[in-house]
Amino acid sequence: MSWLFGLNKGQPEVPPGLPVPPPPPPPPAGGSSGGGDKPKDKWSNFDPTGLERAAHAAKELDKSRHAKEALDLSRMQEQTTQMEHQSKMKEYEAAVEQLKGDQIRIHAEERRKTVNEETKQHQARAQFQDKLARQRYEDQLRQQQALNEDNLRKQEESVQKQEAMRKSTINHEMDLRHKNELLRIEAETKARARVERENADLIREQIRLKAAEHRQTVLESIKTAGAVFGEGFRAFVSDWDKVTATVAGLTLLAVGVYSARNATAVAGRYIEARLGKPSLVRETSRFTVAEAIKHPIKTTKRLKSKPQDALEGVVLSPSLEERVRDIAIATRNTRQNNGLYRNILMYGPPGTGKTLFAKKLAVHSGMDYAIMTGGDVAPMGRDGVTAMHKVFDWAGTSRRGLLLFVDEADAFLRKRSTEKISEDLRATLNAFLYRTGEQSSKFMLVLASNQPEQFDWAINDRIDEIVNFALPGPDERERLVRLYFDKYVLEPATGGRQRMKLAQFDYGQKCSEIAKRTGGMSGREISKLGVAWQAAAYSSEDGVLTEAMIDARVDDAVKQHLQKMDWLHGDVVAQTKTLTPPPAGATASGGKMGFTLPLSEAPEAQQVIAPVLEVETKQEGENAPPPSDINDQSAEGKSATAAGQDCEDAAKAAESLAQPAAPTDSDGKMEKEDKTGSSPPKDGTPV
Repeated sequence: MSWLFGLNKGQPEVPPGLPVPPPPPPPPAGGSSGGGDKPKDKWSNFDPTGLERAAHAAKELDKSRHAKEALDLSRMQEQTTQMEHQSKMKEYEAAVEQLKGDQIRIHAEERRKTVNEETKQHQARAQFQDKLARQRYEDQLRQQQALNEDNLRKQEESVQKQEAMRKSTINHEMDLRHKNELLRIEAETKARARVERENADLIREQIRLKAAEHRQTVLESIKTAGAVFGEGFRAFVSDWDKVTATVAGLTLLAVGVYSARNATAVAGRYIEARLGKPSLVRETSRFTVAEAIKHPIKTTKRLKSKPQDALEGVVLSPSLEERVRDIAIATRNTRQNNGLYRNILMYGPPGTGKTLFAKKLAVHSGMDYAIMTGGDVAPMGRDGVTAMHKVFDWAGTSRRGLLLFVDEADAFLRKRSTEKISEDLRATLNAFLYRTGEQSSKFMLVLASNQPEQFDWAINDRIDEIVNFALPGPDERERLVRLYFDKYVLEPATGGRQRMKLAQFDYGQKCSEIAKRTGGMSGREISKLGVAWQAAAYSSEDGVLTEAMIDARVDDAVKQHLQKMDWLHGDVVAQTKTLTPPPAGATASGGKMGFTLPLSEAPEAQQVIAPVLEVETKQEGENAPPPSDINDQSAEGKSATAAGQDCEDAAKAAESLAQPAAPTDSDGKMEKEDKTGSSPPKDGTPV
């Protein structure tokens, strides 16, 4: 509305439809400069024409029909202008605020940089001060160390000087003392010699008188003692009752001493055989008095225990299981009927169940069992014979019968003809052969070995049954895996007493997979695999055994098994490389080449005995001794029986199979390299 009052410099815009106002008249000439003599006031420059035009425009506007719209339009223009001014003011305020924020941010950034720089300066200053402090401390330590070393050196020099002075003083004192002693001894010697020279006559007279008195005293003592003893002996001899009583007393005393000594020895051996345990026996089911007192509950349970199945917990192949079951039944019936027990040899790789079956066989048949190892015999030396006799004496005192299980029997039952064994071990082997020469109703002998081809031939002659415990097959491995999975994993996990849980997966399928992956592993290795699963669960944080943990332990076990097989193969290759080639025409023989064949190449007993028996039948008419000689040898007890002679001949014939063909004479008879081969041993060794 400022244009209404003529305040705008330009012409106001005329609304549409309104008449255009006439232009304002020009100002009068000289109006602004006329009357220059009059004083000017604040209204002197006011132009009243603007008011007139405004009044005229207001009248025109009032008359126009667009007056209201013109006013609204003017108001809207004014509002728009105000809003534009307000928006510009807001923009200016926002710009000011942004500028303030930028200034604050820049100030904060500068402050932060300043603080960082101050921190760096402080750190550098602190490090420098610490470095200076450390240097000062090190300098102080070096100075102190140098001072200490100087003091120590001075002290050592002082001590050395004092020690040198003390030694010199002691040496001087010793020299003076030695000189004084020499002078004193010299003076005493001279004085003693002078006195002895002066008193020589008196000294000889004193010696003569003392000797005469001593001789007289001795003679009188001898005369008195002879008279007393003579009178007593004469009185004793003249009295017949005293002589008889004395002789009877001395006789009874000698008999009593001898009887007491022998009775004590017999009682000791009886008590040791009945109540003690031989030193060679490592484990036994027989309980002693001391064990009964120490473990009464265990002893009571053992007395109340009933016979168990011989194959309970033992996993074998069907054919082997049938065979050992027959042996168990026969052993049980033999004990019940008080018959003669049969000796058994069990051979095969380690960990195939030989020891476990021997224990089960003893429990099933109601017998006691005792386990001894062949490695304990050789270290005993000369005491081995006595210990071996004690074992068999102790076995003979069992009321239930004893199953004597000898583990690693090849350690001391080796061949006497080819193996280099000590005399003590040879004597122990002879004692063993003597005690097992006949079948017994008191004990049953069970031998276990991984190398049965090293046995002496006399040991093979005492074996009635040979059982081969081979490695488990696929079905047996699956049964073993399931058995030990239940024993070491399922039972502890479901019992709730131990910190062990089992994840959810198909247990049966997993056991089948493990059985396929563990080819060539023995039962002991599979049992150790079960223990490894249990240990893996115990070592985990939550105690849960997962399928991945089982697979990891199986992989480790398979790798370890392959490593063991590589070692075994390396040993066999090393042994074969050290062998000398056999002579031309000689047959290959594992027992005569100085090494042990692997188990897979070991010949069966039937394969070894069959050619021996054939050769024996061919040479029976030529090499067999006459019956009279056999009877004489049996009567005198110097050699073995006819069966032992046949075994010796068969052993020599078996040796001849492994040697090159010997030249023959004109009659076609083979010349013997060893003329004493068919004769019994000269040392009286039983066969």
